[in-house]
Amino acid sequence: MMIARYVVEPMPGQISAEVVALLEQTETATVGHWRHWGFVDRKIQGLLRRRVAGTAVTVQCPGPDSAILHHALGLLRPGDILLVDRLGDDRHACWGGGVTVAAKAAGAKAGIVDGACTDVEEVEGSDFPLWCRGLAPITTRIYDLGGRMNVPVSIGGVVVMPGDAVLADESGVLILPPGEAEEEARTAIARQERGLATQGRVAAGAKLGEISGATAKVLAGLA
Repeated sequence: MMIARYVVEPMPGQISAEVVALLEQTETATVGHWRHWGFVDRKIQGLLRRRVAGTAVTVQCPGPDSAILHHALGLLRPGDILLVDRLGDDRHACWGGGVTVAAKAAGAKAGIVDGACTDVEEVEGSDFPLWCRGLAPITTRIYDLGGRMNVPVSIGGVVVMPGDAVLADESGVLILPPGEAEEEARTAIARQERGLATQGRVAAGAKLGEISGATAKVLAGLA
């Protein structure tokens, strides 16, 4: 029995518009105050300063070939975020100006590539949010080496399941199981509101160490 070069599983269910709206009010760094898992390698950085949230659609794209990626672009839906597992390749840029145009035309919210991208000027000109490990001049081609879509992938050391909730901003990328996304977002929004109130008190003259309790701990330690 031959193993198929390509595997394309059904498109996942999408995160609700209500939860997406909550996530887009959430800072990844706020969730990082209490959560330690789901954050991709910090070397995966955004090319645009933007916050987006949506539904994970996953692709495994090998080495110098991007056939599966080009196919996936034709299946994307509004609200999807395409996450590309480059299977360790850091030499070939699979995402550039043409892929950006196709993803945006499909209504995708963003692209996240665990590897290199190219055509940064075209990406910026398209105003399309894209996260990657950096830029490279050598591009992939259509070599028909195979690939997989809508399967579990590894993005920056995080296992991403098709249909996971994705939150990405200027600080990084966070992957959340669908069942945890709403609660985490609501907790973060409440914490952000408290943080703004604290900042207002500090701006008015209060001492941050007294508010946080740090000063009391230091003074107790000095006694």
